[in-house]
Amino acid sequence: MENISLDDFLYDGMIKEKNFREKVKNIDWNKFSGKKVMIKGCAQVTVPTWAYLMIVSHLSQYADRIYFGEPCSAVEIFKK
Repeated sequence: MENISLDDFLYDGMIKEKNFREKVKNIDWNKFSGKKVMIKGCAQVTVPTWAYLMIVSHLSQYADRIYFGEPCSAVEIFKK
């Protein structure tokens, strides 16, 4: 299972839309083709809903399944 950590999208300790969009744009989404992907939330800061939606909208074009949370209590949010 592949992981996407929203901690990787922090800029100066918070999620800023401009920087977030730039990082999303530069991800090679093909590496998630046919895989299960876990989106791990950020425990340090509040993550805006639009950030989750943007990640899922890109992933859903490639991943077979998308989960949210931690491996022990993952919630399936997308299935091809």
